[in-house]
Amino acid sequence: MGGATVAERLAGQHVLVTGVTGFVGEALLHLMLTEVPGCRVSVLVRPKRTTTGAARVAKLLAKPIFAAPVADAGGVEELMAARVAVVEGDLADPPPLPPGLDAVVHCAGDVSFDPPVDQGFRTNVVGTRQLLARVDEAAAAEGGRDIHYVHISTAYVAGRRRGHVPEAPVDHDVDLEAELAWGLGQRTAVEHRSRGADELTRERRRAEREHSRAGMLTAAAATEEARRTWVKNELVRIGTERARSLGWTDCYTFTKALGERVVESWAATHRASIVRPSIIESALERPYAGWIEGFKMAEPLILAYGRGELPEFPASADTIVDIVPVDHVVAAIVAVLAHPPQAGAPAYFHVASGDRNPLTFRALYENVRGYFDAHPFSAGDRGAVRLPDWRFPGAQAVERLLTTSEKAYRAADYVLGHAPRSDRARDLARKLDQQGRRLAFLRRYLDLYHEYAQAELRFSDARTMELYRSLSPADQASFGFDTSVVDWQVYLQDIHCPAVTRPVRELDELRAARRRANRTGPRAVGENPRTAAFFDMDGTLLSSNVIETYLWMRLRELSGTERFAELGRIAARVPALVQAERRQRSDFLRTVYREYAGARLADLDAIADEHLASHVLSRLSPEAVRRIRQHRAAGQPTVLITGAIRPLTRPLAPLFDHIEAAELAVDADGICTGHLASSPLVGESRAAFMQGWAAEHDVDLAGSFAYADSHSDLPLLAAVGNPVAVRPDVSLYRHARRQHWTIVDWASPSGSARVLNPAGSR
Repeated sequence: MGGATVAERLAGQHVLVTGVTGFVGEALLHLMLTEVPGCRVSVLVRPKRTTTGAARVAKLLAKPIFAAPVADAGGVEELMAARVAVVEGDLADPPPLPPGLDAVVHCAGDVSFDPPVDQGFRTNVVGTRQLLARVDEAAAAEGGRDIHYVHISTAYVAGRRRGHVPEAPVDHDVDLEAELAWGLGQRTAVEHRSRGADELTRERRRAEREHSRAGMLTAAAATEEARRTWVKNELVRIGTERARSLGWTDCYTFTKALGERVVESWAATHRASIVRPSIIESALERPYAGWIEGFKMAEPLILAYGRGELPEFPASADTIVDIVPVDHVVAAIVAVLAHPPQAGAPAYFHVASGDRNPLTFRALYENVRGYFDAHPFSAGDRGAVRLPDWRFPGAQAVERLLTTSEKAYRAADYVLGHAPRSDRARDLARKLDQQGRRLAFLRRYLDLYHEYAQAELRFSDARTMELYRSLSPADQASFGFDTSVVDWQVYLQDIHCPAVTRPVRELDELRAARRRANRTGPRAVGENPRTAAFFDMDGTLLSSNVIETYLWMRLRELSGTERFAELGRIAARVPALVQAERRQRSDFLRTVYREYAGARLADLDAIADEHLASHVLSRLSPEAVRRIRQHRAAGQPTVLITGAIRPLTRPLAPLFDHIEAAELAVDADGICTGHLASSPLVGESRAAFMQGWAAEHDVDLAGSFAYADSHSDLPLLAAVGNPVAVRPDVSLYRHARRQHWTIVDWASPSGSARVLNPAGSR
C-alpha cells in the first residue's frame, strides 16, 4: 500500500456520488470537500417537482456545515463550478455518466424498513443494476477505463440468522430474477384486487356509515382514499411476509441483499467494494458532535420514551443494539474508496460496534433514561413527564399488553362515536385520539423493530479494522472509524439525545404559542371585499335544534294537558329521529317538518316575530354576533345557510345579507302540506350552493370564511380557505384537528335557559 495518505491516493480523481441529499450522502460530501481537496466530485441528483437537481445541490451547499469549503471557494456557485458537478437524473433511469470517472459511490437507496414491495425492488435492485449499466457504458466509452464501484449496503442483509456474521457474501440461493419479476408485478396485482367488489364494498360501507350525513361524494372520496391506503399497506405487508419467508427481517434488508447479488455478479470482472453499516445515528465529532438530518431508527423510540409513551420494548436486556455514528461510516467509505480491491474479488467491510464495543438494550435504556431524568420533557401544567420503568418482560408480554390496550381503545371509540355532543365528549375525543395515536405508533414501531430487537448478531469488522490500522496516524485522526473509541454514556447522554430532542423542544414551544394564539379566536377578518362569510345556524350561532324550535312553535297553541301529551309523543320519537339524523340529515329534516302539516305559513311568520324572536336572541352567542359584525364592517357579505325553515330565521335577518333556508310547501290557501318546497340544503348541497352563490357574486372562496358545527357540514367548511369549527361534534372535531382548522367555542349567554313553553312556564 505504500505510505500514501488517503488525500494523496484520491488526488486528481473524479468520483460520482449518488444520494448526496440523504443523511449519509450529505455527510460523505462534507468529508470529501473538507479532507480530500484534490478530489473532484460529481453528484447524481434528480429534479424534484419544479426544482432542478442543480438548485437542490446549491441549497444543500448553503447549509452551515458546508460554510468552510464554500468560503474557501468564494461562494456556492464557485464551489460547484470548481469541485461539485451536478448530473441531473433519477436512478430509475440514470442518464449517461460524465467522462473521466475513477470511482462511483452509490449511497442512494430506499432506507425505510417497510417500503411498498415494488418500490423496494425498484430502488434497491433495479436502481443498482441501472447504475452499473451506466458505469459499464462510461468505462467502454473510454477504452475500458477501470472504475471502482463502492456500494453502500447494510449489515442487516445477514437476515434472521444468529451469531457471528463475517465480512463476506451472504449465503443464500434466492432466485434474483424470479423475485425481482414478482416484486415489480405486485403493484398491478394489488391495485387490481383493491378494485374488486369485496374490498370496495367493505370500504364503501364503512365510509358511508361515517360520512353519509355529509354526502355521498364525501363518502366516495373517503372510500377511494381508504382504497389507496389499503394498496400501500398491502404492498408493505406482502413485501414483509415474502422477506421473512426467505429469512430476512423485512423488505428493506431483503431487497438490499438482492442488490448485493447484482453487485457481486458485476464484480466478477470489475473492482467493487461493499460497505455495510449497522444502525447509523448522529455524528460523534464531524461535522460537529450530534449532527443529524431527520429521524433515523432510534429517534422515534427515544422521543416516545421521553414523552412517557413507550411503556416497554420487546427486546431482551442483554441483546446488542448495534449503533454506529455517521461520521465513522463516511470516514470508512472514503478509506475504502482510496483502497480499491482487485478486479473479480469484491471487498466487504462492516462498519459496526457490536463485536468490539457492544451496547446492550439495557445500557441504551439506562442512558436514555438518565438523560431524560436530567432533562425531562414538560407535561404542561403537570410538570415533568413521568418516565416508564422498563422491565424487559419479553416480546410476548409486550404484545399482550399492546393488544389489550388496542381492544380497550376500540371499545371506547365506539362508545364515544355514539355519545351526545358536549364539551365533555370533545375533551374525551381529544384524549382518546392521543391514546389512539400512541397505540398506532407503538404498533407500527414494535412490529417494525421487533425483529431487530430480537436479532442476536455480531458483525465482524476484522477487515474494516485491518484497513483502519493501515492508515497513517494523521489519516486515522482525519478518517476515524474505530468504533471501540465510542463512550456510550457520553455519546448517548451528552451528544445524541440532546441533538435528537433539541428540534422537538423547539417545535413544542411553537405549538404552545400557536395554541395560545388559537385561543384568541379565528383568523382576523382583514379587508377583502371579494370574500364572504358563510354561517350555519343551529349549533353554530345558537344552541338550538329543529325539534326544540318545532316544540316552541307547536306548544303555544295547546293547553297544559295537550302540551304534556305532545311532549311525550315527541320524546317517544326522539331515538328514531336521532338514528335518522345520523344516517341522512335531509331525511331527518323532512321527518320533523311533516309535523308542520296543517299550520298556516303566515301564522308561523307571526309567531316567529312575536314570540320566537326573544327566545332566539337570548340563545344567540355574543361571540358569533361580534364575528358577524366584523365581517360586515369589513365590507364582506354575510350569508346564513341553514336547514331550518325560513320562519325560524326571521329574528336573524338584520345580521345577514342573504339567508338560504328550508321552504315549507303550502297549498293554495297558504296551509303547510307537511312537505318542503325543495330539498333542504344539507351536506354537499350546501357547498354546491356556496360555489354557485360565490360565482354569481364574484366572491373568492379561497379567501372566504365558513362557520359550522356538524360533521354533515364538512363539505361547506372544506369549500373555503378559512374554515372554522364551532363547538363541533366529535367527528368534525377530529377532522378539524387533523386538518389544523380553527376550533372555537361560541357559547350561548350564560343566563339563557331552555324554555319550551312560550307562555312562560318551564
